[in-house]
Amino acid sequence: MPDPDHADPSDRLRALEDRLKKVRKPEEVPSHSAEHYSQAQLAWRMVIELVAGLAIGFGIGYGLDRLFGTSPVFLVLFIFLGLAAGVKTMLRSAREVQARHESDDAAARSAASEGNDARGG
Repeated sequence: MPDPDHADPSDRLRALEDRLKKVRKPEEVPSHSAEHYSQAQLAWRMVIELVAGLAIGFGIGYGLDRLFGTSPVFLVLFIFLGLAAGVKTMLRSAREVQARHESDDAAARSAASEGNDARGG
């Protein structure tokens, strides 16, 4: 019987890797929809969406005004369009969060009612 201390180092390394694979569990990567946002994160997300819409509208309007040599015509128009786009995106985010909370609440109610049925009450 060969001595394990004098075995080939690559064989020992493979054996160690095999043992580690058996012990380790694969890491679960949470999906984006499974993440739970705090209220502060949600607020920052909405602020960033609004500011991004305004900034993009400002950039497009300023660029068109410079290109065509007009005064602030396109700038004002595209700032309002950017504001509308930012608000629309914020509302979509709010509906997404509301739907997530409603589905969580429905699941909790369903689990509670199943628990009451199982206990006979």
